[in-house]
Amino acid sequence: MSQILAIFKKELKSEFKTRASAAAVALFILTTVTISAISVAHEKLSPELYSGLLWIILFFSAMTGLSKVFVAEVDRGTDFLLRISAKPGAIYFGKLIFNTLFSFLINLLAVVLYMLFINPQPMNSPGIFFISIVFISISLSAATTIISALISRAGGKNSLFAVLSFPVLLPLVVIGMELVSSSFIG
Repeated sequence: MSQILAIFKKELKSEFKTRASAAAVALFILTTVTISAISVAHEKLSPELYSGLLWIILFFSAMTGLSKVFVAEVDRGTDFLLRISAKPGAIYFGKLIFNTLFSFLINLLAVVLYMLFINPQPMNSPGIFFISIVFISISLSAATTIISALISRAGGKNSLFAVLSFPVLLPLVVIGMELVSSSFIG
């Protein structure tokens, strides 16, 4: 457990030191929500379309922000040192906890901006909405963490991550869209 917490703390320190990933994801979310808000301004959309629009934002935010945990170790050349200083399970779970926290934060930002700028319709079941966001965020971070570990040593990491992630994450996104649209309908 101490190794898991040490890996998690290392990831937090690393992220706060550079802040590049968090800033890029926040800017991506802001840009995507702004463009989406402009494109659907004054339109009455169905709950399914509102849900789909939210999950487009959440999915691509996850693609830009959650792929870096293992790839960054290889790019910095610290992966070997990490492997000799901690057990593989501790490395994975430490990075998974970080990715889950990061996923919650980016999804919270996306949902807040989405609710402020895009979704004018009332939500009939806010509990279903928030529970679905929480559980799908955990699922997205778990899947992207393991995919990041798989591709960390491959060439063309970014394109390979998107290609491998899409079929794995598609069922999660479909479930998320169904749950969110049912929270709008009630």
